[in-house]
Amino acid sequence: MNRADYDRYAQAFNNRDYDAVFDFYAPGASIRFFGVDLGTREAFRRFYGFLHAHVVETLTIERFAASEELIALEGIIRVEAIKDLDAATLAQQGLDQFMPIAKGQVQQMRQYIHYHLADGKFTSVGCAIVGLT
Repeated sequence: MNRADYDRYAQAFNNRDYDAVFDFYAPGASIRFFGVDLGTREAFRRFYGFLHAHVVETLTIERFAASEELIALEGIIRVEAIKDLDAATLAQQGLDQFMPIAKGQVQQMRQYIHYHLADGKFTSVGCAIVGLT
């Protein structure tokens, strides 16, 4: 996978095309971060469908490196609430680890993301957040 391939993945994510995004993952891929397991197409759609009903989330890539086995990037995740997402609603979804956000509020997070690859598909993904602004 090269930068152009990854850009197609990021564009599909920014466009909320969850099936196109999930197609970049190998069967049985480990998609776990922040206490959420998104290892099936249904779980992936359910999580992001819920989240994106409340927020507009976009990824801006600042640094990118790729090899046949790994993609590593640094970027900014921008989250803007289009409706309130309070602690009770998050808890109902089992997402207590996420921060509530009020309609109109913006959160920006520096995120480091590593994707392990096999045959040009993601086999696992790991994320770390450094801070909020």
